[in-house]
Amino acid sequence: MKQPLVSVITVNYNQPALTCELLASVKKLQYSNYEVIVVDNGSRINPPDIIKQNYPEVQLICSNTNLGFAGGNNLGIRAARGEYLFLVNNDVELNPDVLDNLLPVFERHRNAGVVCPKICYHLSAASKNGIPLIQYVGYTQVNPYTARNTTIGEYEPDQGQYTNVAQTPYAHGAAMLISRAAIEKAGLMPEDYFLYYEELDWCEQIRRMGFSIWVEPKAAVYHKESMSVGKTNPLKTYFLTRNRILFMRRNAGKWQLAVFLLFFTFVTLPKNIVVYIVKRQYAHLQSFLQGVLWHLSSKKNTFYNINPA
Repeated sequence: MKQPLVSVITVNYNQPALTCELLASVKKLQYSNYEVIVVDNGSRINPPDIIKQNYPEVQLICSNTNLGFAGGNNLGIRAARGEYLFLVNNDVELNPDVLDNLLPVFERHRNAGVVCPKICYHLSAASKNGIPLIQYVGYTQVNPYTARNTTIGEYEPDQGQYTNVAQTPYAHGAAMLISRAAIEKAGLMPEDYFLYYEELDWCEQIRRMGFSIWVEPKAAVYHKESMSVGKTNPLKTYFLTRNRILFMRRNAGKWQLAVFLLFFTFVTLPKNIVVYIVKRQYAHLQSFLQGVLWHLSSKKNTFYNINPA
């Protein structure tokens, strides 16, 4: 059976020990034809020396600055040689058969551009009676007027209820296998976002190029991110606010964008202000408003919609 080269790419930022845990699971892959690329995204503490010491076969690329999620991954993509590229967060643990289950989807569905595994929270992060909780088995489409969507299967105990490969509008950035053909047509991951929403935007571009996106639940990875991580992080509030609007500016049709801006101005904006004040989350309030004001700055106020609809 043909085994195309797969480039496994991950981004490290100040967490070399965690990255080494991912690399340990990569070495257990049943699939044999792969290369591994680690991009160090400008780490200022905990330099990535331990990665090279423990895994000398890994191609380590060091950036002088933090390029964000998209920028870091794009460095790895440019260096990759594989026919398929497996972008994986460094806090993920792989099942040994993950690639063996993902790759056949490209054979069965010739227009497939991206295939994702089922993503579960690692037992160290979240479980119910010792059963891992699902984080992702697909997304619903982003609502063109509210910019909201839902994650299929999220927080459900993984009891084998999802078994069939299915199409989805969006891949999950924690683990996604992408064909080189899709990247060559759609381009690299958009770097305007820095953090959050970039893979959703990328999937929009990939689908516009005629490719489909799939989830294969037989393939599984385990994400060590806790369900509560970042809920009290103002930085996350800033980027989620800023990038929700940015996603709509780049992808919504003109009338959809107009409705969204009205919805955001008269529903989302006052609601969030009130909630943050009532909860006395003033740092979040400041970050939320900064995320909105980013779009009103002189350098960012060009509405560069890339969807001609």
